[in-house]
Amino acid sequence: MHRFPVLALSVVTLLTTTAIASADPPDPLTEFHAQPVKWAPCSGKLAELECTTLVAPLDYAKPGGDRINLTVSRRKAAAADRRRGVLFTNPGGPGGSGLGLPLFLMKSELAQVYDLIGIDPRGVGGSTALNCRSAPAIAAPESRPADGEFGKWAAEAREAEEACQISGGGIRQFISTANTARDMDVVRAVLGEAKINYLGYSYGTYLGAVYGTMFPGRLDRSVLDSAVHPEWIWHEQFRQQAIAYRQDVEAWAAWVGERAEKFGLGKSRDEVLAEVEKVAVKLRATPVGEYDQSSFDGAVGVGARYRPLWSDLASIVTKLRSGEQPANAEGAKAGQVLTKTGLQELRSGVFDTVTCESDWPTELHVYYEDMRMFRERYPYGFGIVRAAPMTCTFRAFTPPEAPVKLAREGYPIGVVVQSEGDTQTQYAGGPAMARRLGHNLITVTDEGKHGLYNGGNKCVDEKVNRYLVDGALPGSSSECAGDPRPDVPKDGQGGSALTLSPEGIQAYLDGRGFSARP
Repeated sequence: MHRFPVLALSVVTLLTTTAIASADPPDPLTEFHAQPVKWAPCSGKLAELECTTLVAPLDYAKPGGDRINLTVSRRKAAAADRRRGVLFTNPGGPGGSGLGLPLFLMKSELAQVYDLIGIDPRGVGGSTALNCRSAPAIAAPESRPADGEFGKWAAEAREAEEACQISGGGIRQFISTANTARDMDVVRAVLGEAKINYLGYSYGTYLGAVYGTMFPGRLDRSVLDSAVHPEWIWHEQFRQQAIAYRQDVEAWAAWVGERAEKFGLGKSRDEVLAEVEKVAVKLRATPVGEYDQSSFDGAVGVGARYRPLWSDLASIVTKLRSGEQPANAEGAKAGQVLTKTGLQELRSGVFDTVTCESDWPTELHVYYEDMRMFRERYPYGFGIVRAAPMTCTFRAFTPPEAPVKLAREGYPIGVVVQSEGDTQTQYAGGPAMARRLGHNLITVTDEGKHGLYNGGNKCVDEKVNRYLVDGALPGSSSECAGDPRPDVPKDGQGGSALTLSPEGIQAYLDGRGFSARP
């Protein structure tokens, strides 16, 4: 008579045990996702934006341990009735502050429909910063150093790595692309958004691709502008920068050769390049004003990269060949800035840590062989810096995880934008990233700019806006024209030359920037 109650009790016990066994373990990030947000006006030049500071785990493998700060900025969608969510942004680097990007995008169409989100990534600026002490300069900033100087370049890189490791505290090994992507997802959860949209420039393209790989169900539309090559993480990425500078110089030399009557530097690409080399050799022995061989090499690289400066670069070469100091010093300034970029800016703590998340060659002869070849073949734009030993050659820490292998599985088709003459993230990176992720590619033809959207290219802006605002993809492979070359006719075609004033050159250079970082 007791059989049915006993059976019922057994069934209840079984169901209860099964429910307990099948229950998901508690999410270790719940506390971080549920933290309150207190927005307040940002300080200084960012006062038009709102800012807040959140906390995130230092080590996501041990979320109950140490914590870091993340500083976030926001510009709410101007047209609340058309709002379609949040747009996370990243300016590149690695190591660039992202707080100001919403301000940069305020006048774009994106600002109408998206809450624009900027983040200082872990290790940067207002977030918990990785501050590395500067190491003393050892190597002279030459574009074509003698073999006997190579050891000094290696010593300087070693000293910089040791200085960063000593002052990096306990956080350095946790400054990585994967952890920055995890931080982005914490911010997403705190904002109460099921998904984010994304716009990343330069290194930010790699960060966006890593986020999509790790959190595919939480990424909607994405634009990767000036993409890192997914197979060049990171040593080869820098080597290829020097090759891209050479390609721009060769394109410029071919253009100048077709205008021998105007510039008198030769009638072919090779003849013009030979004249450039003669000037470089001359300046090594006898500088002219602010120009020595190194600043000249830097100026040739920068001037060839930006098509509107091609006529001015040819005029500078012509004057220096005759021993005359150019009327303006923009080219020399460009060379000096590149020198600083190569030997000083590449020492920030985050840059020297994130780019070490993949393995670099450790045998110095590998670098020295490259330096010999780059010194001869790729001196323009200070190409030898890209071949020389860097801090990662002497990496003093062990990354806790391997770089993320990029894939797109579970989020929509995105857009990659790439310019043909970009020297920071070379053109090959765009098609390669588009292939890897199955994204659509916008090629900006005959253009050396780095970072195209909202940077003056109307065609790019229209295609990206149509996609991010309306959801309409551009063609699988489409083109936009870059800034025009100077209006200097070929030999025998007559006409007049259009050149920039000294003030115009400086304004153009100031607007482009000179970072060698991806």
